Amino acid sequence: MKIRAAGLIILALSLAASAAPSPAASAAAAQDQATGIKTPGHIDWQPVAGPGKKIKINDDYIFTYEFSQRPQMGTVILIIKVFDKKGAQVVPFALSGRTDMPSMRGAHDSGEVVFRTNRVNNYLLPVNVVMPGDWEVRITFSLNDKAVFHGSIRFDV
Repeated sequence: MKIRAAGLIILALSLAASAAPSPAASAAAAQDQATGIKTPGHIDWQPVAGPGKKIKINDDYIFTYEFSQRPQMGTVILIIKVFDKKGAQVVPFALSGRTDMPSMRGAHDSGEVVFRTNRVNNYLLPVNVVMPGDWEVRITFSLNDKAVFHGSIRFDV
């Protein structure tokens, strides 16, 4: 019995050691973070200020967002308005969004959904809230098939 228990302890320790990052890998990750080098395909999702606040996309455009109603169980509409330097509301971007619960990543993922526009130049995305908790909408602004802004809108229900 003692031999079997000792074998299990050794197995557990070896698994724990193999799961831990090596000191070299940790140092490399820290150096990448310090130098600003990003892993290919990695996206930095910029946290977005609250509803109604002006958020800079690039030097030429800003946007604001709001929900059609206070987020709650069921479907709410995320409304994004984009403005140019002159303050005119415009629709130059292709917008896509992805809704999920950060605390249960992947469990309620909507997949990538394209925003639609209405007659008054609002971008619209239905957000299906299926349970209480923390939610996130990741939005991507693309211009000429190139992503120019990645934002993260978080809210609780």
